Amino acid sequence: MYTTGVCPYCVMAERFLLNKGVAGLHKIRVDLDPSQRDTMINRTGRRTVPQIFINDTHVGGYEDLVALDRAGDLDPLLANTTSGQ
Repeated sequence: MYTTGVCPYCVMAERFLLNKGVAGLHKIRVDLDPSQRDTMINRTGRRTVPQIFINDTHVGGYEDLVALDRAGDLDPLLANTTSGQ
């Protein structure tokens, strides 16, 4: 998950994933490493955080994550992973 230290949506996304049983969440702090922000933008086409990946699947941001869960598509995606990103 691409994140910053002061992003409330990042905190909510992390809590949401932890509540879903995701262990070992890998956080990439784009505020500490500007080159990672460039990588995030290239991978997602988006400038905002969080940007969440599960394996190589780009989920999007927090609201996208919640919508995916409501649609019933998040649990199967999580079932096929050893760690969320």
